Amino acid sequence: MASRFWASCLLFISPLVWAENGFISYFKTEDGRTNWQYIANFSSGVLIILLSISALILLLIWRKAWHANRELTAIRNELELRVEQRTAELRASETYIQNILRSLPLMLVGLDRSGKITHWNQRAEEIAGIPMEEALGHDLWQIYPTISIAPDQIRQALDQNQTLYFKQNQSGLYYFNITIYPLQDQSEAGVVLLIDDVTQKIIAENMLIHNDKMATMGELAATMAHDINAPLQAILFDLSSYQSLLEKSTLMNDESQCNREVMRLSTLLTDASEKGRQVAAIINNLLNFARRRSDEKQAAQLPEVMEHAIELARDVLNLPDQPAFRDIQIERNYQANLPPIPCYVIELQQAFLNLLRHAYEALIACPRDITPTLRISMQEYYDQAIWIKIEHNGLGLNHEEQMSLFEPFFSQDQQGEPDDAHKRLSFPYFIITEQHQGHMAVTSDVNSGTTFHMQIGR
Repeated sequence: MASRFWASCLLFISPLVWAENGFISYFKTEDGRTNWQYIANFSSGVLIILLSISALILLLIWRKAWHANRELTAIRNELELRVEQRTAELRASETYIQNILRSLPLMLVGLDRSGKITHWNQRAEEIAGIPMEEALGHDLWQIYPTISIAPDQIRQALDQNQTLYFKQNQSGLYYFNITIYPLQDQSEAGVVLLIDDVTQKIIAENMLIHNDKMATMGELAATMAHDINAPLQAILFDLSSYQSLLEKSTLMNDESQCNREVMRLSTLLTDASEKGRQVAAIINNLLNFARRRSDEKQAAQLPEVMEHAIELARDVLNLPDQPAFRDIQIERNYQANLPPIPCYVIELQQAFLNLLRHAYEALIACPRDITPTLRISMQEYYDQAIWIKIEHNGLGLNHEEQMSLFEPFFSQDQQGEPDDAHKRLSFPYFIITEQHQGHMAVTSDVNSGTTFHMQIGR
């Protein structure tokens, strides 16, 4: 039976054999009847062969699929690793960029077209006093209404698609450089605001310019003082010699008209000598300013600096037919044991001298019948600064004069009065506020006088 089965398989495999021997005759008995047993065996063999072939094909397909799946798994694992690495790199880059933007030393604000805040860095939090969580998604001008940028400027940058630059400052208080630039290649329009606080930079540049000017002024003052001092000393010597000759002359004892003329001449010589000594004091002040000024601060007692300025004022402030500065009553109120203050002594002394000159001119110009009085006080303020007040009861300042008092004097009129420059106090204001990082203000009434308030930090 087995032999017949394999024969049937061979016949099934070999069609040529089937064709030659007659395929149907294998399923007939000798008497011509159908042998169903042979047909069943043949069918089973064919089915087994087909199933074996199918199993072999499936095995080969499975093996191929297994290899492919293993390769795909390796590729997937590699891709997942790369995605994780790239995601980590992107997150690190995003965090790095966010840290850069957040840590920028200038105010950075992102806005969409409607003015809603999309970015708000740490400097913006410090300046505006508003945390990022409260600012994001809100209107800029509702969150920070004091900002100096107008909505029209934002619309201009968006509509023209160009960067806008402008500056904002209040002299002596703050300086800002502001940039508005539209975002490029974004699905939604927006702008970025960069507000750079350059106050310290401008102050430092102003200080350098001021130091250069002061150095040049010192050289010029020294040269002028040296050039003027030599002929002045010769004039004073000649005046002194002529006055001595008159005093020794017999004309002084004569009661004639000539004697009276000689006495008048002697008085004029005495007055000229006094004016010459005043000019000499001014020259000495210029020389001291040129020789003793320093580019570094020095610890000094402010009462001593003020007293030196008062001594200089007594030497140089004296107008014809007017009371001299030395005749003005000075009331001092200095707090005991004031700490030394680091300062530029010569510049501060000159600033005090300018204030004393301004007070002296106001006292002698006062139309009221008063006793010219100058009050100077110094007090320590919470161990942090020295408060200085210089007060006089002379002619006060009106509102317009107070508004322009600390501004530099400019005149395009060649015939203008040079005395107008003496009414300005831009030099002491610069010395106090810029050079010493202090504060200075004025309060005044035309009918009661003026008070200068100064604060110099320790």
